Amino acid sequence: MPAHVREIHHPAAADFDLPTILRTVGDPLRLRVVRALSAPGAEPTCGQISEILGLPTSTCSYHLRLLREAGVTRTRAAGTERFISLRRDDLERRFPGLIDVLVGSE
Repeated sequence: MPAHVREIHHPAAADFDLPTILRTVGDPLRLRVVRALSAPGAEPTCGQISEILGLPTSTCSYHLRLLREAGVTRTRAAGTERFISLRRDDLERRFPGLIDVLVGSE
């Protein structure tokens, strides 16, 4: 990896902390982001999520960082783009049914 490219940190699934995850997704805006990412195969960019939710990109970026640091999402870099997805499999193994509860409760 070139020196000018910063690695995107994601916590290991074994380090997921349920109170941190619940506190993070307890924010109504972040819960909307989780729901926007819940479609199978969804991997939008921050800009696309901003458009979907009608948010400024800076606001979206902030909330996506919190979700990533809690272990809820994964950010994949491809060139200058950053693609966001739910860590559905990791969360399901660690906390079975959590994602279904989050995306199913309106």
